[in-house]
This record gives sequence, C-alpha cells and structure tokens, in this order.
Amino acid sequence: MSGVFLFGFLGASSPVTLIVVAAVAFLLFGNRLPQVMRSLGRSVVEFKKGVNGIEDDLDDAVRSADKKANTKSDEAEA
Repeated sequence: MSGVFLFGFLGASSPVTLIVVAAVAFLLFGNRLPQVMRSLGRSVVEFKKGVNGIEDDLDDAVRSADKKANTKSDEAEA
C-alpha cells in the first residue's frame, strides 16, 4: 500500500470513509477507545498551549525590539 493512497484515503471525509476508520479504531482499541480518545484530546490541548506560549514569547520579543528601536530613534532626534 503506497503512502499516497493511505493519506488520500484518510484525507477523504465521506461518510463511508469515516465509518470504516471508526470500525478499524474500534477493532484495534476496543474497550480502551474512550481512554485513548481522552488521551489524544489532552495531547492536542497541551500541544495548542505550547504553540500559544511560543507565539506569546515571539510577540513579546517583537514588542520589546520595537520599543527599543523607538526609544533609540527618539533619543537620536533630541
């Protein structure tokens, strides 16, 4: 099975495809499926928190660099 077919299959969002993926997940994980989904959800939330933290750090760095540049230009004009 080629990687292109696999990603194309998972990328399609037809109802039949979603049913097949759900059936395979149920067969693989069985009774543990709710626990696996809960863990997956927590992982996604933690990943988003990490990405937001990095974005906040970058925004702070840009603001401080802009503030320093404005301060230097104000001092040069005076």
